[in-house]
Amino acid sequence: MAKKPRVNFLAVGVSDALGFVIGCLSGYGLGQLIGMDVFARGYDNSSMGGIVLVGLGGGLGLQLARRWQQGRQNIDEDS
Repeated sequence: MAKKPRVNFLAVGVSDALGFVIGCLSGYGLGQLIGMDVFARGYDNSSMGGIVLVGLGGGLGLQLARRWQQGRQNIDEDS
């Protein structure tokens, strides 16, 4: 019977959180660069575009963190 790999839940949680936060900040920075302000008064097109960029950035950052975790898990299994 194959041995189940140990999962370090603290490392998984920290990398997920870092990926999400860095992705959100990247989306926010990109929005600021192209003139979309998340914190603009009201819900105009600029504000909504900034919100979308922050959400997409957070989701992409989380997905990249999970792919990185999967790659590390595969490397650890090969050793």
